[in-house]
Amino acid sequence: MNYCCQPHPANVYPYTYPYPDPNMLKCETLQVVEPWVQNGLREAQTISVEHALREAAAVSFLIGRGYNPTTAHQIVESWWHR
Repeated sequence: MNYCCQPHPANVYPYTYPYPDPNMLKCETLQVVEPWVQNGLREAQTISVEHALREAAAVSFLIGRGYNPTTAHQIVESWWHR
C-alpha cells in the first residue's frame, strides 16, 4: 500500500525532526514500516499471528532506535533462529 506521494531516499536513518507538515511524518512512518507489515502478514500465514506481530513490532522499534531496516530485521530474525 502506498501512503505517500514521494518515496523517501533509501537507508537514511535517523530522520531530521521536527517535520513542518504532520502528514509528512505520517507518510514517512508508514512507508518505513510497510515492508515489515507485509512481511508479518506473510509470516502470519505459516506461524502464529502473535509471533508475526511481535517480530514486526521489534523490527519497527529497532528502526526507531536508528538501526538500518535490513539490519534491524536480521537482528530480530536471529533472536528466533538460535
